Amino acid sequence: MRKLLFLITLLLPLTGSAHVNSPNVYFDGHAGPYHLLVTIKPPAVIPGIAQIQIRATGNDVEQIKILPLRMVGMAAKLAPTADAAQRSASDPRLFTGQLWIMARGSWKVQVEATGKQGAGELAVPLPAVSSNSARMQATLGTLLAVLGVALVLGLAGIIGAAARDADLRPGDQAPAEKKRRGAIRMAITTLLLIVLLVFANRWWGAEASANAKLNYKQPHVQTELTAGNLLRLQLENPNLPEKNRFGIESPDKLVLNDLVPDHGHLMHLFLVRMPDMQSFWHLHPDQTSEAQFAVNLPAMPVGRYQICADIVHRSGFPETQVGEMEVRVPPAGETMRGDDSGVSDLPATETVAQLSGGYRMVWLRDQQPLKAGEPVWFRFRIEDKDGKPAHDMENYMGMAGHAVFLSGDGKIFAHVHPAGSAPMAALEIAGGSTAKDDMATMEHDGEVSFPYGFPKTGDYRIFVQVKRNGHVETGVFRAQVGP
Repeated sequence: MRKLLFLITLLLPLTGSAHVNSPNVYFDGHAGPYHLLVTIKPPAVIPGIAQIQIRATGNDVEQIKILPLRMVGMAAKLAPTADAAQRSASDPRLFTGQLWIMARGSWKVQVEATGKQGAGELAVPLPAVSSNSARMQATLGTLLAVLGVALVLGLAGIIGAAARDADLRPGDQAPAEKKRRGAIRMAITTLLLIVLLVFANRWWGAEASANAKLNYKQPHVQTELTAGNLLRLQLENPNLPEKNRFGIESPDKLVLNDLVPDHGHLMHLFLVRMPDMQSFWHLHPDQTSEAQFAVNLPAMPVGRYQICADIVHRSGFPETQVGEMEVRVPPAGETMRGDDSGVSDLPATETVAQLSGGYRMVWLRDQQPLKAGEPVWFRFRIEDKDGKPAHDMENYMGMAGHAVFLSGDGKIFAHVHPAGSAPMAALEIAGGSTAKDDMATMEHDGEVSFPYGFPKTGDYRIFVQVKRNGHVETGVFRAQVGP
């Protein structure tokens, strides 16, 4: 059985993610009285195993159980038996576990913590999709081919020997007639096996082709910039609804008429000028029709901009549609309203970012180098012109702040909140009753933190946005991530 599962993991598609090339899910929240940092590594295949890591901030957690549930549909109500996470022998605050994710779509991992203060639970959304079909490794393919040839020849030899020697007495030699009959049956068996293998290969190819059509394809938003400053956006939906063997579509199929607001907006649009990343804009277009949005651009510098448009489906499945836009003439400049914000010509720093009015944002980082694949609490403190913690902070769209992590080549994008990488809309659908309170919390000392882990090595920019005295401030930081 283990060998079969190993083969399946080599042959089935790899998973994708809602964030661009940043598949892991990070969540910072409370299961009742217990403060937990949850990291979920989606399975490498669907069906496949998700790796769960849970770190408690205190020593009062005695046991943690985890179980997977669909976000919507009947399967969301049919809970399996929870699995006990294993406590680390070297770190009593760290628990790890594994969960099977059996189908594509919107899932949640339910975490149940018990300890000295009773019991509590939380739910962390997990989008699970297959983004490509992996090719079999050449060495494994060669090995399987050799074994297949050996099996075919062995079976043909057995049939031939049975026809030739089955009724002979020990020590007797087969006459010429029986030898000829054995050879004929060997040839017929070999031919039948070859025909069977040809048809099996065609069946496998058809199944692989059908499965590939269900692979998640990164949607691309189409843009049109008018002579003034109106940017029109046309969303793309390249993913077909998945159907089961009875032809019934998945309850969390991806369509574009089921979008739900995420902290007050149907779309969060991020524009970053590449490759210098010194012009960053966080806008919220209005929906003009199904799959179509529009927004008046502010006064922004010319250049080539990378576009990342975040949306959330009714099932809680988040998507990021990507694209590009060339600004050749500075827009007329619409006055930014509501939650729209942005900065330009602001250099990145490794420790302290200057804000308006003499304020500044300090990255409270330790001396340890950043490493790919490790979850980190990114902590930032906003200080006034006297270097004291700011006391005029406000919530920005219902939370203490927003952060965008973008790689230098633009291939990795993640929009993260104080509670983690899952959108608030998905957390509310998953039943994360404390998520909204966790996101809105900013301590009296003006600090805000974001749980995240860089998926790969390289140079990154971190755009941290908070709201102070009615104005959105953006701090830009540079991070170098090693292996």
